[in-house]
Amino acid sequence: MKRRILPFLIAAGLIIALLAGCGNKSGEDQLVKVRVGEVTRSLFYAPEYVAVAKDLFKAEGLDVELTTTFGGDKTMTALLTGGIDIALVGSETSIYVYQQGADDPVINFAQLTQTDGTFLVARDAGEEFQWEELKGSVFLGQRKGGMPQMAGEFTLKGHGIDPQKDLELIQNIEFANIPAAFASGTGDYVQLFEPQASIFEQEGKGKVVASFGVESGHLPYTVFMSKGSYIAENGETTQKFTNAIYKAQQWVAEHSAEEIADAVLPFFKDTDRDIAIKVIDRYKQQGSYALNPIVDEEEWNNLLDVMTEAGELAARPAHDALVNNSFAEHALD
Repeated sequence: MKRRILPFLIAAGLIIALLAGCGNKSGEDQLVKVRVGEVTRSLFYAPEYVAVAKDLFKAEGLDVELTTTFGGDKTMTALLTGGIDIALVGSETSIYVYQQGADDPVINFAQLTQTDGTFLVARDAGEEFQWEELKGSVFLGQRKGGMPQMAGEFTLKGHGIDPQKDLELIQNIEFANIPAAFASGTGDYVQLFEPQASIFEQEGKGKVVASFGVESGHLPYTVFMSKGSYIAENGETTQKFTNAIYKAQQWVAEHSAEEIADAVLPFFKDTDRDIAIKVIDRYKQQGSYALNPIVDEEEWNNLLDVMTEAGELAARPAHDALVNNSFAEHALD
């Protein structure tokens, strides 16, 4: 009798194992796909990569497909035409869409960075930098209307420098070509993101003398946003996405620059580990990484001030017109 039962027990065990395996696969298939377009690939966005590397999105039941869309205009075009579901880009882009009278406005729902991410690099720097030194110089800036350029001009004006009159402002060079232009001899000063600023320091091509992030204050500088219609139709997915981002922000806040660098370096295969650590530490020290996803009203108003000063704002959109903090607030509960 035992000999007859044994084959059935073995077969039953195999069937149970097979069903269990199928169940796991089914679980993976049930992940909700979310297409995210980031405006550039940058260590400035470290919490985003932590969320992927630490499987925080998967823990929320999401399969995030991350694409670098290279530029604010291209990122917003991809979002508006349905090429991506969520964009990581500066909040000013949502305002530009709003000013054009969009029927389906773009809504900011989870902040990632809360300061400008650029630095002032001098070709020949003295012992102690003074902002007046920029007067009469050639300044290699960023694209007109973009957040880096607006934050840069806002800072210059705050130090009594008129960027249109007191220096020669160059801002017709493509974002990707700005470092090469400076390295080849264009400009006395340049406004750069990391890690290029630290690389130039390492190579002796320039020296970081000031931080535009520190100078321009807290802003909703880089935010996850989507069309209002997508958020309305995918509220649960938006909430899960925001939950993962908040967990990543907490992880970044609680870990060292070395630990963060090791987590995100797979996304930056050509970046030296020591440079990555220096960059991340610099951003942590100046508070660039937001501690939570909430876009508060004070930051929003600071952004509007910067845009107004740059002459890029037709009217001041109310905070609640383009910001939905309900997902961020729930993530904190």
